[in-house]
Amino acid sequence: MTESVWVVDDDQSIRWVLERALQRAGLDVRAFASAHDCLAALVREQPRVLVSDIRMPGENGLELLERMKERWPGLPVIIMTAFSDLESAVAAFQGGAFEYLPKPFDVQAAVELIRRAVDEHSLSAGPDELLHVGIDMLGHAPAMQEVFRASGRLSQSNVTVLVTGESGTGKELVARALHRHSQRASQPFVALNTAAIPRDLLESELFGHERGSFTGAQQMRKGRFEQADGGTLFLDEIGDMPAELQTRLLRVLSDGQFYRVGGHQPITSNVRVIAATHQNLEERVRQGLFREDLFHRLNVIRLRLPPLRERVEDIPLLARHFLQKSASELGGDPKRLTEAALEAMKSFSWPGNVRQLENVCNWLTVMAPSQTVDAKDLPPELREAIAASTSATASVITLAPAPATSGAAGESGPARTTVHPPGQGASGADMCGPGGAWAELLEREVSAMLAAQGDTPRESGESDLMDRLSRQFESTVIRAALRHTRGRRIDAAARLGIGRNTITRKIQELRLESE
Repeated sequence: MTESVWVVDDDQSIRWVLERALQRAGLDVRAFASAHDCLAALVREQPRVLVSDIRMPGENGLELLERMKERWPGLPVIIMTAFSDLESAVAAFQGGAFEYLPKPFDVQAAVELIRRAVDEHSLSAGPDELLHVGIDMLGHAPAMQEVFRASGRLSQSNVTVLVTGESGTGKELVARALHRHSQRASQPFVALNTAAIPRDLLESELFGHERGSFTGAQQMRKGRFEQADGGTLFLDEIGDMPAELQTRLLRVLSDGQFYRVGGHQPITSNVRVIAATHQNLEERVRQGLFREDLFHRLNVIRLRLPPLRERVEDIPLLARHFLQKSASELGGDPKRLTEAALEAMKSFSWPGNVRQLENVCNWLTVMAPSQTVDAKDLPPELREAIAASTSATASVITLAPAPATSGAAGESGPARTTVHPPGQGASGADMCGPGGAWAELLEREVSAMLAAQGDTPRESGESDLMDRLSRQFESTVIRAALRHTRGRRIDAAARLGIGRNTITRKIQELRLESE
């Protein structure tokens, strides 16, 4: 076997860029325009690493991956795609792919990934069955790509998963995807929103009850743990679970056994638990509202789903998808969004996240007056919120002293004050000064936090307020820079004025890699 890297892509520009970059890295490269050409070359030799596009004329990348894994299970295959969806990512990993590389990609990062695949070539994996399950999980944003990668790797595991994220980000969709692509796919998927069940009924919902165990219990009833036996139990809004039930849940997760309400015989259930919450469980543990041992039992693997405002680049992709889906359900042609409409939608904060975006697209399918949707055709509440936000932003100005103008020799002109619109004309120092809108908001937030501590002075080290605020500030700045550069760390570091090693260390310290 040679030490070469093979690149398969019908896009000549992608082949050219990767060829040049890999050659500069000291790797031997061969490029093919189709899977057919690649398979023909395999008669004579075998690559060290295969890098293939996922969608090509003729045989696609997943079919090529399957054939490669049948013959050479240990060969690392990296799948590239410009179609950033959960199905592609999961299918690639289940087919035995070494890694999933979304387009557009950072060339240096791609070279580093291929180099790692070359170095780890000794690792081998058997072929897995390819599954194709459609699901409304799409996205080009780096944070979503991390979710796709993690979902692909977790699909074949029974490990407990904690999915975090705001309401409407798609936590249940991720849980269903993990189930559908797992070895438990033929068994039940049972979902329970613990916040939607009255406190006095939740125990019975989870564990079932025996006949006569309480008033109205006229017959034995199986709980969700029994209903999900052999499959997956999704516990949504786990952070709202009452303390007494947290103890019972911990016991089930620890030994796999439980008792029905009013029962005396232990029941064993083989269930994979996926929990979800929109709350900060670490903070609830500190407040004494959530058991720390249960938190650690659930927090084996954590998936954080980013809110839509952190992935605005995905709004056009998601909107087109939902418009097509809605049109298909109603039997019409999908509406088309103008650039003005898309820009307006990008400027909205989307407190309801992806769920709210889908609802808006359903509204547009029914209510928009024509096939082409302009900004003026968006729902009234959306237009009003965007207008209010734009007006508030435009009203924020920064007053910065202008340099003195020169008069006669040795004299200075009159002092002047220059008015700068937000983000225009003022230096970074000006915008970060006392007149900066974000600084005023921060000052009010800190004042509220200090007031919440009470009037009693605290000993040094008792409060972690400064540390929490510092970490949140750094996390926010680095996340924004990475979103702006689409995950390119070197570019983000340069724009922030810090070193490459510094940003890498900060990402690790702040645990941003898992987001």
